[in-house]
Amino acid sequence: MKKSSLYVLIAVVVLAVVSSIVVVRAKGPLNSPSQKSGKVTTLTFGSHQSGLPTSGIVQELAKEYESETGIKIDFQITPDAQWRDLIKVKMDSGEAPDIICVDTPINLASSLKMAKYCVPLTGEEWVSRMYPTSVKAVSDGGNVYGITFPGPKMYFYIYNKTIFEKYNLTPPKSYAEFKQVCSTLLKNGVTPVFEATTNGWHQVLPLFETGGLYLSKDPELYDKLNKNEINLDRIPDLLKILKELDESARLGYFGKDYLSNAWENAKEAMGTGKCAMTIAEIGFKNEIQADYPDAKAEDFGQFVMPWGDNQIIGVNSASNGYFINKDSRHIEEAKGFFRFLARNENLIKRLEGQPGINEVCWTGIKTKYSEQENAYINSLQRANVVQTSVNYIDSQWMDVGKDLESMYMGAKTPEDVLKTIITRRNEQAVLLRDPGWN
Repeated sequence: MKKSSLYVLIAVVVLAVVSSIVVVRAKGPLNSPSQKSGKVTTLTFGSHQSGLPTSGIVQELAKEYESETGIKIDFQITPDAQWRDLIKVKMDSGEAPDIICVDTPINLASSLKMAKYCVPLTGEEWVSRMYPTSVKAVSDGGNVYGITFPGPKMYFYIYNKTIFEKYNLTPPKSYAEFKQVCSTLLKNGVTPVFEATTNGWHQVLPLFETGGLYLSKDPELYDKLNKNEINLDRIPDLLKILKELDESARLGYFGKDYLSNAWENAKEAMGTGKCAMTIAEIGFKNEIQADYPDAKAEDFGQFVMPWGDNQIIGVNSASNGYFINKDSRHIEEAKGFFRFLARNENLIKRLEGQPGINEVCWTGIKTKYSEQENAYINSLQRANVVQTSVNYIDSQWMDVGKDLESMYMGAKTPEDVLKTIITRRNEQAVLLRDPGWN
């Protein structure tokens, strides 16, 4: 009798343990093989610095995913300037991470050919909840290959309202007005603009975020450029903006140390009032407030970059996306991570945990834009930015940043910079055997 009672007791305990394991594992996302096998899996996630929010929210979500499923995410971050070449080599050699973050859109001839290297995700449920324009940015040949999160990216000049009011300044709508504002600020000991030249990407924004200005003179411009019917020297406003940037630098509008400025210091420059303006997304106001609570988000305004007298806001539907390497040994686990990130509650966490964005590109998720910001954005004419629409622009973005730096140091003229961009574009097109260049 004692032995029988002992066997019964052991059976009850074993049943209870098994039941608890089943309950715990049932909480994870569907179709996760590691849940079924009980094995610990690590997914490698490769990205450039600007591909992940500086707030660390993606890493926090990855920890939650690990707690829920036992699947770990190993983030491998590379400097922006090195990432494109590095990931191309890794993909060609079959050594790419399980998950890859790259810039979009992926359907341009000059893109990294994610359709060649990555797993199609067209049938995933979450695809139907992404904005159609964002889905297009991570699609190629009729298939969806990636997932993306931030809402449409729009760069403005973010300005300090208090400083502007102190000197009776209003947001400029032309380059001449911009010069007047900068001149007044400089005379009063305020650095007009924070420019982050060392990062390589920031100084390029005035050239290619102003595509609406170029299109207003020729609506077929992007198509003509992609067919090689014309080249960039047929855009007078592009050279004009290069000359305006050069002049502004020489006049001291970017400050004395702009050649050594890093974007990581932009919040300090704006939050402490050292600089009056910088180019950023509207959500940058929230980032300033997060680090400098005395500098409230509502103390900052925004206006369209007036280079070349532009007044059309450039829109980038999806600046980067996450993709699954087709050579990964953990494809299903990576799909499970994407499903986890696409849950509504995690989309909300992403939005709330990333001060630099005010919107995610997913239906049913309320934006963080204020009523005034929404009204301002809706009042503007919009156009796609150059780098998402014209081949061989985004692929040389960091190189153009170096060209501009050379111009600021006096080693190149604006004409030299334009000629270099054109030459590099032609070389890339020929290398890829683009039909328009044959």
